[in-house]
Amino acid sequence: MVRCYLGLGSNIDDRVGMVARAFTCLGSQGDVVVGRRSSMYACHPWGYTDQEDFVNAVCEVDTHLEPGELLRRLKNLEKGLGRKPSFRWGPREIDLDILFYGDSIVKERLLKIPHPLICERMFVLAPLAEIAPGLVHPETGLKIQEHLERIESRGEGVKCQSLDI
Repeated sequence: MVRCYLGLGSNIDDRVGMVARAFTCLGSQGDVVVGRRSSMYACHPWGYTDQEDFVNAVCEVDTHLEPGELLRRLKNLEKGLGRKPSFRWGPREIDLDILFYGDSIVKERLLKIPHPLICERMFVLAPLAEIAPGLVHPETGLKIQEHLERIESRGEGVKCQSLDI
C-alpha cells in the first residue's frame, strides 16, 4: 500500500455537498482507503479568477493502485459525480487531483506527481498542512508547513478560510 494525498474542489452549485459526496465515493472504492480528511476551505479561484469561489479539501488515502490507474479512477469518479468539460482552471462541479503518491516523482505527459504548483497554491497547502504538516515534498525537501509559512510570509496565494462545518 502507498500513502497518497488527494485534493478535492468544487465551485458549481452545492460545493460543500459535492466535496462531501466525493469523500463518500472515494471511501466506497475498494482499492482506495480514505484516512485523514481536512476541513473544507472556502477559497478564491486561482488562475482564472472570474468565477465563483471554490470549496477545497484534502484527504489521505492508502492504495495499491499504480499512479496511472489511480488517476483513471479519479477521472471516472469525477464523471460519475457530474463533472462536465470546461477550460483550464475554469469552473467545475468537482475536481480530484493526486497531490502526492508516496515519495514518488512522476513526470509523464498526462500525469505529474507531485502535482505541479502545490507550493504556490494556498488552497492546497492550507488543508494539507492541517492533516500532514510534516509531510516532506520529495522535490523541494521542505515540509508542507514550511511551504505554507513561506507563501503566507510573502502575502501570496489566494485567500482561503476554513469553513465551520
